[in-house]
Amino acid sequence: MISPTHLWHLAARFATSLPPTPPSIADEVWVDVHLSTGERSLWTRMSNQDRRHSALVGRRFIDRRPDAPRAAVAGAILHDVGKIECGLGTIARVVATIVGPRTHRFRAYHDHEEIGARLLAAAGSDPITVELVRGEGPFYDDLCAGDRA
Repeated sequence: MISPTHLWHLAARFATSLPPTPPSIADEVWVDVHLSTGERSLWTRMSNQDRRHSALVGRRFIDRRPDAPRAAVAGAILHDVGKIECGLGTIARVVATIVGPRTHRFRAYHDHEEIGARLLAAAGSDPITVELVRGEGPFYDDLCAGDRA
């Protein structure tokens, strides 16, 4: 059962996922400061909607943890990078959330944390970044708070 808080997060995320506009130039520049070349390459493969969301979550993360190392900020920015492998649009993601991992692409959507961790490890990311994207480590609660705000 989806909690009311999680349901609210999903509804808000759905509404902000509809416009296909790219992130602002300011967000692009801000993200560049926090990502390595390999991480940036993965970030640019994300949809415009996911890149806008990732910059927002990254900024919220820094608000909560202004002393966080670059690797943790990169993890916050890239927390959804594994979704690039599912190839699902907004409506299909809603369906995948409701019906679960019934197809290969829906399973990839549900496993995006592990997929993202694998992609980032292959790109040479810091272990702190990989750990955070996997959903582990001392910064994870702050990432969740920034993602659900």
